[in-house]
Amino acid sequence: MSPRGRGLAGTFLLLGLVACGKEEVPGEPFRPAVCVEPTTAQARRPPEVRGQTQCGPIADFTPINSYQGEFADVAQTVEDAVVLIDGRCTGTLIEASAGPVVVTAGHCVGLGDRSLLVFNFEDQPDGDPLVTEGTVIEQSQEPDYALIQLDVLPQVTPVLLSAVPGERLAIIQHPRGKPKVIAEGEYLDACDSLLYYAGLDTLVGSSGAGVLNRQGQLLGIHTDGDCDWTGRGANRGWTVESIVAASPYLVDADIVAR
Repeated sequence: MSPRGRGLAGTFLLLGLVACGKEEVPGEPFRPAVCVEPTTAQARRPPEVRGQTQCGPIADFTPINSYQGEFADVAQTVEDAVVLIDGRCTGTLIEASAGPVVVTAGHCVGLGDRSLLVFNFEDQPDGDPLVTEGTVIEQSQEPDYALIQLDVLPQVTPVLLSAVPGERLAIIQHPRGKPKVIAEGEYLDACDSLLYYAGLDTLVGSSGAGVLNRQGQLLGIHTDGDCDWTGRGANRGWTVESIVAASPYLVDADIVAR
């Protein structure tokens, strides 16, 4: 293993220990203990104060159609499935045995709601926007997810579900209801049904966006931000496994990689 690889491995080992609530290594930089279930107060926060925050002094969002980063080879395929929901949250069209559905955060919608969904809302769009409606067929606060069945399916490829992370993650999102952007960050840990990531910017409006691995598969749903402008802390969401376990619509076979 290269010196850089050994350094990264050591860093991620430290992050994993801290993430699951274990003690820090003496003399190492401060890292937050992140593996904590959301409190009732956090779960009840309205959408306008969830889905945050910016991690570090600069918002590292890139408009999707000008992005040339590490995920460029998969982003242009996956991004077609990302949708703005009711002008205030993000969702992703996912593949499912029972038929494609949009998954988003449960705090964004209510069961039985009729939601307005806009595909291809982008700077320099590479296709015509599709505006359609859908019905919320499942909604939960814990895990924090919802499924929306569309009136009209767009001609895009649904995203596959996975339980296999990697060192780097990405979120394609509509922060503050703006045109679609992408942000990258580091995988931190997954425990107690929650997925944690560092240095991955999100804002209000990012709630419900899919957390993607390097293969462009959806690992979880972004729901909460707990990092700050110094870069400390971690943003988080619920894992695909916890969502599938709670869902009557989704089944274990919908997770293509474990």
